[in-house]
Amino acid sequence: MGKKVAGADEAGRGPVIGPLVIAAVVVDENEVQKLSEIGVRDSKRLSPRRREELFGRIREIAEDVSVLELWPEEINSWDGTLNELEVEGFARALNSLRVKPDVVYVDAADVNEGRFGVEISKGLDFKAKVIAEHGADAKFPVVSAASIVAKVVRDRGIEELRKEYGEIGSGYPSDPRTRKFLEDYLREHGDFPPIVRRKWKTLDKVREKVEKGQRSLYDFLP
Repeated sequence: MGKKVAGADEAGRGPVIGPLVIAAVVVDENEVQKLSEIGVRDSKRLSPRRREELFGRIREIAEDVSVLELWPEEINSWDGTLNELEVEGFARALNSLRVKPDVVYVDAADVNEGRFGVEISKGLDFKAKVIAEHGADAKFPVVSAASIVAKVVRDRGIEELRKEYGEIGSGYPSDPRTRKFLEDYLREHGDFPPIVRRKWKTLDKVREKVEKGQRSLYDFLP
C-alpha cells in the first residue's frame, strides 16, 4: 500500500438556485491509474449519463469519499466572501474523511492558487501536503473524480427541486428557464423561494424587472 492521495473539487459555485457541493475522494497512490483507465476526466466534459456511470466506479476504486452540500440557507447566512466559504467547505469535506490523505490536490477557486491551498491547510485537523492549482480537475485524475462526484450530487439535488417546484432550469443565472422561474415565482408569491441564494445580484435584476412590469400594467388601469 502506498501513500493516500486525495482530490477535492466543487460543483455549483455560480448558480442562484440550489446547493454548492464539495466532494473529496481518497485513493491509494497505486490506484490512481485506474481512475484514468475508466475514463475519469473533468466533469464538464462528460455527459450527465456518463457522469452517473463513473460515479459508481469511482466509489468502488476510492478508499473514501466525502460530500458536503452547502444549501442556500447556509450560504445566505455566511458573512464572508464566497472564496472564504469555499475554503471552509473544502476543509470540512476533507476533515470528514475517515481515511486521511498524505497529499491533497485541490481545484483552486481563488485567483491566487497558492493562497487558496494555504488557507485550506490551516483548516485541516490532520497533516497533509495541499496542492491547489487552477484547472486541477483537468490535470489530476483524483480531482477529476471529485469533480464528477460533486457534479452528480448537485444534479441529483436539482432534480429533487424540480419535483417540488417544477421547471427551474439549471439554476444558473444565464439560463432563461431559471430566470423565468424566478420571475414567475416572485409574481405569484411576492418573494423568492428558500432554494435561492439571496445575495446574488441576479435576484435584484429579476425583482427590478418584475416591479417595472407591474407598474407599467397599473398605469393602464382606471
